[in-house]
Amino acid sequence: MKIKEGEQLPNSEFYYLDSSGAAKKITTTEVFKNNKTIVIGVPGAFTKVCSTKHLPGYVNNYEEAKNKGVTKIICVSVNDPNVMKAWGESQKVEDKIFMAADPYCEFTKSIGAEIDRHDRGQGMRSARFTMLIDDNVVKKIQAEEDTATCEISAAQNFLKLI
Repeated sequence: MKIKEGEQLPNSEFYYLDSSGAAKKITTTEVFKNNKTIVIGVPGAFTKVCSTKHLPGYVNNYEEAKNKGVTKIICVSVNDPNVMKAWGESQKVEDKIFMAADPYCEFTKSIGAEIDRHDRGQGMRSARFTMLIDDNVVKKIQAEEDTATCEISAAQNFLKLI
């Protein structure tokens, strides 16, 4: 990953579906301002490791994160907002995790987390990572070497570090 601990996040945009089902856009500056946020970056919604370990780990450890002062948890993937909403519903994230779509890979590229998966028919995707962001500044990053694993970025391991 290009971005390092201690650096400010570059401004970018996320997309999400509001309660009426309309697609909305929000800037990363707005999302992270005055918040202590865990960001989990995943290669794709509904993919095996993302759906069995990475996202469910943060759903299941939501209270522990809150007890450590975390005010938001955001899951980001290079998918469209409809897919992110459907995936969040299937994972029962409720209001615990904000499902943020990065459909044009802009946020992912801005932090240097993009990976090319054209050979697998997936296009550009995100590396697997977890970050702690405090008021738009990166405090901690744990990025996996291989997207097929979820160890250092997993909730039970990341939460021990913050």
